[in-house]
Amino acid sequence: MSRYSDFHRKTAETDIKGSLNLAGDSINDIKSGIGFLDHMLELWAFHSGFNLTLSCQGDLHICAHHSIEDIAIALGTAFVEALGDRKGIARYATVFLPMDETLTRTVLDISGRPVHVFMGDLSTESIGDFPAEMTKHFFYSFATNAKLTLHQEILYGDNDHHRIESLFKGFGKALSQAVQVTSDRIPSSKGVL
Repeated sequence: MSRYSDFHRKTAETDIKGSLNLAGDSINDIKSGIGFLDHMLELWAFHSGFNLTLSCQGDLHICAHHSIEDIAIALGTAFVEALGDRKGIARYATVFLPMDETLTRTVLDISGRPVHVFMGDLSTESIGDFPAEMTKHFFYSFATNAKLTLHQEILYGDNDHHRIESLFKGFGKALSQAVQVTSDRIPSSKGVL
């Protein structure tokens, strides 16, 4: 089982290329054009144990929205491809992730049913060149395209850098646990995911 995907998504707004390896060892090379997003994706790859290469040429002269959204779409689609038939995966995961004064909870199900529930507020307009409002939209776009049921909650904390970082790290840790192969069957009473 390769658990690997090359991806390329090209639109009038972005041109995104890369690879995702779920059986990696946290190696990454990320150039989105958005410094804070690069940092978050590096942390996501590190804490998931996935290998990620990604380059994005986007219309950043307009704003960061298209690049962030399209990267999430590309990653979610690549995740589905890399995961394959889902045979034997743990499927579920729950992660509480502390980041200094902040605590977040990430609960997910690799269900084949895309749902994203996000509870929490961010008070800062942007972190560097990353609009804080795009945090929720990134995870929504990833979950929808990866066909995940994803629940995220900021339990407490007052530093938006820490809150967002905790969400990305927690998402990486949860995916790492959920994709682990623990049996030789599809983890569903229906026989399909």
